[in-house]
Amino acid sequence: MTSSHDDPACEVAHGTADEIAHGTAEAPAATGRVLVAVFASPVARFLLRYGRDAGYRPVLVEPDPERAKAALDAGLDADVAESVRSQPDGPADVVVADHHRPELGLVLRDALASDARWVGVMGNPRVPAPHIPALAELGVAPEEIARVHRPIGLNIGSRTPAEIAIATLAGLIADRNGRPGGPAH
Repeated sequence: MTSSHDDPACEVAHGTADEIAHGTAEAPAATGRVLVAVFASPVARFLLRYGRDAGYRPVLVEPDPERAKAALDAGLDADVAESVRSQPDGPADVVVADHHRPELGLVLRDALASDARWVGVMGNPRVPAPHIPALAELGVAPEEIARVHRPIGLNIGSRTPAEIAIATLAGLIADRNGRPGGPAH
């Protein structure tokens, strides 16, 4: 179905999104945006699923082969499963979904050295950020460490993995679109 509306938001409001959801219209083309979730976790699973629905190409980076296999065995979506790798590739929004992993510094160092558009780590802002000493120990320059966003997402009081993923994705979309409400650094 075509519409005379020029505003994409108006198209959605007038039913295009519903037609896509019910298979009576084609889904919008991929936007070229890449969303990398680092470390398999419940939040990462929701983030990648919702990210795909928002037009991102979802990628899971899980450097631990056993955890990567467990994520695949647990039913990771097929298109994400095909993209499980050890490092992000290309410009992307990179979200580290677990700040307790021993590989934290290494994966952040590699993400900062890539052409990632945005890099952030989930975590409580009232607790010292573990990525700062981890990156400093690896010799990462302070100005590069400062590129890592924390906290991330919109402050909506999220508590469940799905809510955390929604808040994170909403913040990324706001940031990408230059709108208020994106992650403050």
